[in-house]
Amino acid sequence: MLAREKIKSIVNSSDSFAGKAFALTVQSLIVISLITFSIDTLPNLSLQTQNILSIIEWLTVGVFTLEYLLRLFVAENKLKFIFSFYGLIDLLAILPFYIAAGLDLRSIRIFRFLRLLRILKLFRYTQAISRLQRALIIVREELILFSFMSIALLYLSAVGIYYFENAAQPEKFQSIFHSLWWSVTTLTTVGYGDLHPVTVGGKIFTFFILIIGLGVVAIPTGLFASALSQVRLEAEKVDKP
Repeated sequence: MLAREKIKSIVNSSDSFAGKAFALTVQSLIVISLITFSIDTLPNLSLQTQNILSIIEWLTVGVFTLEYLLRLFVAENKLKFIFSFYGLIDLLAILPFYIAAGLDLRSIRIFRFLRLLRILKLFRYTQAISRLQRALIIVREELILFSFMSIALLYLSAVGIYYFENAAQPEKFQSIFHSLWWSVTTLTTVGYGDLHPVTVGGKIFTFFILIIGLGVVAIPTGLFASALSQVRLEAEKVDKP
């Protein structure tokens, strides 16, 4: 029992020297893993380089596997840990490697791409992420409502531009579904230029959609910034003696 509590303090807290060393080791391996993932995409790698990358991958996965097993060992509710956000991230950080190695699926790109999920493991080691999570909880109802409004606005703007531009540009605005791409780029104020109105009515309609698009970006940003400020103030009050 004493050993279990000691392991728990190391893997779940960075207050002690051992805990800090454990956290730093895992964080460093995450960064190394992402760097090797990028190097692995370079063309014409020598066999020696490929072998080195493979060894590094084996070592990092070995440490991540040990970390997952230790966290599972010290968890009070093991089933809850397995299906928790960080539990799933820890599992997905290692599972694709074993699946690909066991079934020789290394050539399937999705299994290699899933290695990028390891970057989410870094979230465990920063308090800013917990504040971010709390801020999302505070404004979740407003964000859900705004998301529904944004989807409705996307659809209505696609319908509008379709009726304005379909006759003039039938090859670009073939349907409402084709017009949805224009709605996304216009409401988000990106405006790639691959779809643009040529009729007077379409241009006037686009002007109003662009004005609305500024609000689409600004409103959730303001809500989230306000929630983050609230969370930070609460954290400062708790930290004060």
